Amino acid sequence: QLQLVESGGGLVQPGGSLRLSCAASGFTWDYYTIVWFRQAPGKEREGVSCISSSGGSTSYVDSVKGRFTISRDNAKNTVYLQMNSLKPEDTAVYYCAGWRSGACTFNDHAMNYWGKGTLVTVSS
Repeated sequence: QLQLVESGGGLVQPGGSLRLSCAASGFTWDYYTIVWFRQAPGKEREGVSCISSSGGSTSYVDSVKGRFTISRDNAKNTVYLQMNSLKPEDTAVYYCAGWRSGACTFNDHAMNYWGKGTLVTVSS
C-alpha cells in the first residue's frame, strides 16, 4: 500500500514551534521529491516547502522563509518540517505530497501521492 502519513500538528501559541513529520511507505522513497502544502479555511492550497529527492535542494514560499526548515532522513523514509515563530496566519491543514522527480515544484497537479493532512492551529 503506497502511503504518506503526516503527524505533529496541534495547537500552539503565536511565536511557538512545531515539527511536522511525513512518513512514507510502499514506494521507492529515494526517487521522490517531497512537498509540504497547506490549506487554510476558505483559501486555496499553497505550496509551503519542498525538498528534492537527494535532499540537496530546498525551496520555501516567501511567507515562511527564515521560520520553517525542511529536512529528510532517507534511512527513515521521513521528511520533517520544523516550524518556528509561528503566526496565526500559519493556521491550516498541512499536507505532504510526493513527486517522482529530482527537482522541487509547488505545482500540486504534478504530485503522485498525498497524505491526509495534519491540522496546525496557531492561536492564543
